[in-house]
Amino acid sequence: MGELPVVLGLGSAVLLAAVLAVRFSTRLGLPSLLLYLAIGVLLGEAGFGIQFSDPFLTQALGLAALVMILTEGGLTTRWSAVKPALGQGVALSTVAVGLSIAITGPALHWLLGLDWRTALLWGAVLAPTDSAAVFSVLRSAGLPKRLVGALELESGINDAPAYIAVVVLAQGTLVDWSLPLLVVYELGAGLALGLVLGFAGAWALRRAALPATGLYPLATVAVCVVAYSSGQLLHASGLLATYVAAVVLGNARLPHRSDTVSFAEGLGWLAQIGLFVLLGLFASPGRLLESIVPGLIAAAVLLLLARPVSVLVTQLPFRVPLREQVFLSWAGLRGAVPIVLAMIPLSEQMAGAQRLVDAVFVLVIVLTLVQGLTLGRLARILRLPGDAEPKEVQVDAAPLDELQAELLQVKIQPGSRLHGVYLSELRLPSGASLSLIVRDGRSFTPQRTDRLQRGDQILIVSTESAREAAERRIRAVDRAGPLARWKGESGT
Repeated sequence: MGELPVVLGLGSAVLLAAVLAVRFSTRLGLPSLLLYLAIGVLLGEAGFGIQFSDPFLTQALGLAALVMILTEGGLTTRWSAVKPALGQGVALSTVAVGLSIAITGPALHWLLGLDWRTALLWGAVLAPTDSAAVFSVLRSAGLPKRLVGALELESGINDAPAYIAVVVLAQGTLVDWSLPLLVVYELGAGLALGLVLGFAGAWALRRAALPATGLYPLATVAVCVVAYSSGQLLHASGLLATYVAAVVLGNARLPHRSDTVSFAEGLGWLAQIGLFVLLGLFASPGRLLESIVPGLIAAAVLLLLARPVSVLVTQLPFRVPLREQVFLSWAGLRGAVPIVLAMIPLSEQMAGAQRLVDAVFVLVIVLTLVQGLTLGRLARILRLPGDAEPKEVQVDAAPLDELQAELLQVKIQPGSRLHGVYLSELRLPSGASLSLIVRDGRSFTPQRTDRLQRGDQILIVSTESAREAAERRIRAVDRAGPLARWKGESGT
């Protein structure tokens, strides 16, 4: 009991340092994950001397953190943004993973002298991109929505097939004609399970009259965790089920959606910080020095050969311009996922597994520096910035159960077509009324002759039956202006 204050105090201090590191890394242009790893290394054997070398616990905590990161990523993914890139994203997250393994494995077999199973295992561990890095970096980069959507889908989905490949290769399972069927089953079952639990969870949350606002975010995250657990127990892909359930919930008409998204973002940050600090604590600087050469060779193969070829092959059917293919190749960000996957063969006590873990650490550090520091510059060279659409209006709903009504809260974003619209032009459906505008910290009851402005926060009171139509109308005007209906914009 006497150790509890010390543990809590140390944990809080690390968390505060990591939070401050986000702003520090932003100013320097460095990816924050490197600072989290540095904090872990500083606490470990080379710094304060904390000894931690349990691969089983690292793998378990790493997967738990990955579930939280995928949950946050799915809840904050807008279907309207990723739908145009659905085919590209699925191809990158499935076919490209197989191609990356098929290219990286033989190359490392020849360059590093690895046996075939070990070489393919290296390829499987290195194949997935990092969802945390992609979600946090690309959404604020001002890139075309189709590119961002494809990369988001890839990073959210490709953990699942890579995980299956790593488990099969690490456990020494016989690789025969049944393996593709196993992969198809696990991915298909995970997809179906995620869809079922996502829609069922959304239906239940809309009808549940929970006594406190804070219970809605907890329940939403719990549904995503149940999706992971159910998937694993049914021998399906729990990671895919988690992400799919989160995407469904994130795009459903949930009560207190903005509170849920904020809560999920906080959990995502906590998972990222905890995961990278833990991995830094597990790392041994002495061993990492010995793994610099194989790590650099693997990084070069992945970045200059496997990733470009897999992108080229999978994007040809979609007629993606060459400059976008170049960016997709360079934007395959690696992070915690390959390190967590490398813990699986180490837990299975596979020969050469420690060398793989150390090389992956080196690779992640090198590629994070190389890609993270040059991604924005490459986008400018390829003339990709500035094509992204303005951030879509966010509509939050709070149920007024006793009155059988809904309270919609809307903030008008920069670039929204709601700016300059007269209230008389808004034409909300019968049963919905704009009751309050908050502008520059001052609130007032609007008149029909008032015009909306960017930055305004507005409150709309609606009956339950009119709520969906009111939200669609707000989104339609946000995208196309007061003549949205004539332009074919329905707000869906």
